[in-house]
Amino acid sequence: MSDQEIPRGNLTVRISAMPGDTNANGDIFGGWVLSRMDQAGGIAAIERSHGRAVTIALDAMTFIRPVKVGDVLEVYTLVESIGRTSMKIHVEAWARRFMTRHHEKVTDANFTFVAIDDNGRPRPIPAG
Repeated sequence: MSDQEIPRGNLTVRISAMPGDTNANGDIFGGWVLSRMDQAGGIAAIERSHGRAVTIALDAMTFIRPVKVGDVLEVYTLVESIGRTSMKIHVEAWARRFMTRHHEKVTDANFTFVAIDDNGRPRPIPAG
């Protein structure tokens, strides 16, 4: 772990970064990282809302460090607030570096999800 910070929330997704996920510089595409973060946030939203949920927004993301081939991307989620039909989920992506196993944060963002019914319309989020 980094001396300065530890992940917030629960480990929700863990995946290895592979050569097919790289850009021309050999770094993992930012969109690949964002997709894994959206996936993890969606898992947390579905669990909390007890049913279907969709992403409707995310705040700005700043990539702090690159993800490299062989790193293990770990995505943590924390439900920060719940409204009647929507919720804000804080999502952090951390890299466990290949070989060294050094753990460092690569980016974070706040995602907003809306619980939906079978017709795709917003539905109330159950208490607790």
